[in-house]
Amino acid sequence: MSNFENTLHPVAISQVMINFALGQGVDRDTCLLGTGITDRDLQDGEALVTRGQEMRLIENLMLALPDTPALGFQLGLQYSLATFGIWGFALRTSRTLREAIGRAMRYLPLSTAYCTIARIDEANRFGITMDPQAIPHHLRQFLLERDIATGLNLLKELSLSGMGIVALEFQGEPPEHAQRIGELCGIDPIYRSSRNALVVHSDLADQPLATYDSQLVRMLDDQCRRRLDRLQSSGLAAQVRQKLHGPLGLMASLDEMAQALALSPRSLRRKLDQEGTSFRTLVEDERRQVALQFLAGSDMKLDELAIHLGYTDTASFTRAFRRWMACTPGEYRQNQRLQSGNTTSRQPA
Repeated sequence: MSNFENTLHPVAISQVMINFALGQGVDRDTCLLGTGITDRDLQDGEALVTRGQEMRLIENLMLALPDTPALGFQLGLQYSLATFGIWGFALRTSRTLREAIGRAMRYLPLSTAYCTIARIDEANRFGITMDPQAIPHHLRQFLLERDIATGLNLLKELSLSGMGIVALEFQGEPPEHAQRIGELCGIDPIYRSSRNALVVHSDLADQPLATYDSQLVRMLDDQCRRRLDRLQSSGLAAQVRQKLHGPLGLMASLDEMAQALALSPRSLRRKLDQEGTSFRTLVEDERRQVALQFLAGSDMKLDELAIHLGYTDTASFTRAFRRWMACTPGEYRQNQRLQSGNTTSRQPA
């Protein structure tokens, strides 16, 4: 499956995140900082936002709630079939779970998923796997847990709550909040698995769903196709942001970015100028946001962080950071930990 990196998302997905944040005591302005999403967008049920805008909102949420256990999983549990409009309605009216998952994957950009999703169809197990490798590293675990929790919620809503999820699997070591995930979903997660997956018994795959509606299936498929066509293009700035978080990295040059986008450097400059921005502004903006995330949520050394952000040395990174935030990276990290009460357990770089 494609990761749909150049698509738009319905603004309703962002609205769920904002409502969740408000319930956690985070104000709307903090959520929307730097996203370019307006109140008018949020009030328009048909509005679309770029994946870059949505990712910025996610970063703001993570920065505002760094000590909330299983934050991504908690957020994922806020999504329901109704959140996704036509896409959710199409799943609800599918004949079977197998058909619903096939339809979900076909029109995945209409959902909130960032993971690459594949179907499990084994001798006695059926379900989906979620691969987060295409997601920027600093958002990967959060969005993996969000996507899995959303999938779990949707499976339950499709009248499967009484049928039993066999397994909730994660690759890697269990995080500190593993117990919290189990409490939230009523299933003990399995860690050190070969995959990230939601699994049910295979004999459930072809049982009729209670909400199946044969008269609506064809109409909703057509509406999903037309909606997907609308989402398949986004602004050039959003594409640049995605490339900066992909293989090119934050150290990409203008020439490298232009080549990756099949443009000349001159055309790239001109098109970004038409969108009211520049390549340098986009790089600086992404470096700043990633720096804030790592300083607030990790113990990465400043020299390592400088390299990760594409700077030749720590001094260059420090000068840039002082320009952004009017303080040094070390001072910012210390202030963040003072505010969260973690100064006794960690020492600032």
